[in-house]
Amino acid sequence: MRSNILYVVIPCYNEEEVLPETARRLKEKMECLMAGKMISRNSKIIFVNDGSKDHTWDLIQEMHREDALYGGINLTRNRGHQNALLAGLMTVKEYADIMISMDSDLQDDIGAMDEMLKKYQEGIDIVYGVRSSRKTDTVFKKATAECFYEIMKFLGADTVFNHADYRLMSKRAVEGLAEFTEVNLFLRGVIPLVGYPSDFVYYERGERFAGKSKYPLGKMVSFAVEGITSLSIRPIRLITVLGFLIFLMSIVMLIYSFVRHFMGATIVGWTTLMISIWAIGGLILLSLGVVGEYIGKIYLETKRRPRFLVEQFLHGTDGEEEKNAGRR
Repeated sequence: MRSNILYVVIPCYNEEEVLPETARRLKEKMECLMAGKMISRNSKIIFVNDGSKDHTWDLIQEMHREDALYGGINLTRNRGHQNALLAGLMTVKEYADIMISMDSDLQDDIGAMDEMLKKYQEGIDIVYGVRSSRKTDTVFKKATAECFYEIMKFLGADTVFNHADYRLMSKRAVEGLAEFTEVNLFLRGVIPLVGYPSDFVYYERGERFAGKSKYPLGKMVSFAVEGITSLSIRPIRLITVLGFLIFLMSIVMLIYSFVRHFMGATIVGWTTLMISIWAIGGLILLSLGVVGEYIGKIYLETKRRPRFLVEQFLHGTDGEEEKNAGRR
């Protein structure tokens, strides 16, 4: 039987409304898994506070004082969901054999953890939690989500369809992830690149228990751009193809102009001219924007700024407090 100290890593940002219920349900599940000897009694639930502006960190500290099952990581400032999740994984990998990451909103099915752990014991290092359907989504949400995955795939950022960040990773898989040192780290695309044996567990995603979604449409679009530009250079290649097509079109228009000239019709319509100017101008600006996005990422990578800084790490059975400023 493989080593089975489990740490559940949960990024939190302004989650004071849902956190007590999340903690209660997870405790019940952990105790059940411990009783069934699927995980060690040294297993823990770790909440990562991503610079919350409400009382999220106060609640985490209180839970840790009352029950050593709970631990907490407090980042120095808000770094975004992906960096908060990475901070949790990198901080606990020294203590855990297995790490399961999930959101704090209780939409992920906690019951799927049993199947994930069974697959881990069968030798699987990465188990992806995948939604079996989108029954709880609105028509608009479902359509935009499907477009998100298709566009990501088309532009070279191949991710697991209908998978967010609910997954199990073994210790060696997380250590493999630690070798990816780029600042712009899109976990949903990078983790499949780790390459260890992987499998899937399908589950029904529920409604959010309380609070508001942290991923409205605007943020989802930004998230998609981040993922595409972090994983693929295909958009730049598409600009090259587009430029070549416009060059071919210009040759066609040149031939057309000569033909019109010899036919005695030398005045080209004003509408055609204006449409051409606006179209080409728009394409140039779009192309500059895409190239600028990549240049910006190169700029950030060369600075090698830390992806996160941990202010406090609440851990241990006797309530001790570890301060780990400077972890990356």
